[in-house]
Amino acid sequence: MSKIVFFSIPAYGHTNPTIEVVRDLVDRGNKVLYYSFNEFKDKIESTGAKCICCDEYLPELRLGDEKKIGKDFSALIEMVVDTTLSLDEKVCRELREFNPDCIVSDSLSFWGKLFAQKLNISYVCSTTTFAFNNYTAKMMKQSFGEIMRIILGMGRINKKIKLLRKSGYEVKNFISMVTNDNDTNTIVYTSKAFQPMVETFSNKYFFVGPSVSKTIIESKERTRKQIYISLGTVNNKNINFYKNCIKAFEECEVDVVMSVGKDTDIKKLGYIPNNFQVENSVEQVIVLQNTDVFITHCGMNSVNESLYYGVPMVLFPNHSEQRMVAQRVYDLGAGIMLDENKSEYIRCNALQVMNNNNYKESADKLAKSFKDAGGSKKAVDAILKVIN
Repeated sequence: MSKIVFFSIPAYGHTNPTIEVVRDLVDRGNKVLYYSFNEFKDKIESTGAKCICCDEYLPELRLGDEKKIGKDFSALIEMVVDTTLSLDEKVCRELREFNPDCIVSDSLSFWGKLFAQKLNISYVCSTTTFAFNNYTAKMMKQSFGEIMRIILGMGRINKKIKLLRKSGYEVKNFISMVTNDNDTNTIVYTSKAFQPMVETFSNKYFFVGPSVSKTIIESKERTRKQIYISLGTVNNKNINFYKNCIKAFEECEVDVVMSVGKDTDIKKLGYIPNNFQVENSVEQVIVLQNTDVFITHCGMNSVNESLYYGVPMVLFPNHSEQRMVAQRVYDLGAGIMLDENKSEYIRCNALQVMNNNNYKESADKLAKSFKDAGGSKKAVDAILKVIN
């Protein structure tokens, strides 16, 4: 029996892909601790792992900070360092007591990587986005505003790095903290076919495909096509976009499922046509299994799940990482870019994807590559290989 510790950030797109991996590890007789947050506790403990909730150690977010962290790199680094230092005494003590064989940490949960380095524990990076190196990083086209925020935030970043060093973390610079090299064992939840520039990565990168919940439903007999719309679980308060979607399809012979996020007041959307089902949240993997087109913000988890079920997309990215994911889907022919948030563009693009079978064929081809990649079983094999 091996002992493994997981770390992740408080985000569904980063936690969900690890759930089946943890379940498979426990089923094989291993002991798993998972440092996460209250919102994910039940899901994590349903696998047989023990969840240690860290909510009280997260830095307090001011109004608007959550959105900033997605687009402001210096704000992200500040949050990461503050969280690491807040958790330092508790986690280091508990890890010494548990004595794990390996730490598996999300690529944005940098504190897991830092704890592994400080305590000399084997480390595996869990990457729910594309894998990044010097080559692929150049593909992430950042907006002028994002570049300026990085430049202006360097002073704040360097101050935080100094605080880490004072607490015993040997951090050269922020680049060494946030990136992996070809010697870092890394699980990537996509296939080699979908990963850009896959030939530039070493054999320590395990492309296992999406680790999707095994929830399978029977296909419904449908007389009409179905469109699914979601902007994810974080930056999803976009009343104007949702209203434009309603206007786009209210007179179309299609059914629409629209997930608007837990913090969106559905009443503010006004009139909801009979062909719309509007919810604050849905079980996405269930909805996708009966969907013909997905209008998405292009978060990696959403795109992976869409492609896993062979659903082509209308792509509406909001920041540089999402734009890179959207561009890859577009380049491989499984989706079309939504250039403007206007009802006529939304309707035209969705109908184009729905009525042109080439998009569906491309999505199905990627779905096959995902399912052939090995999934959670291959991820577990990789973790145990690192330990052994």
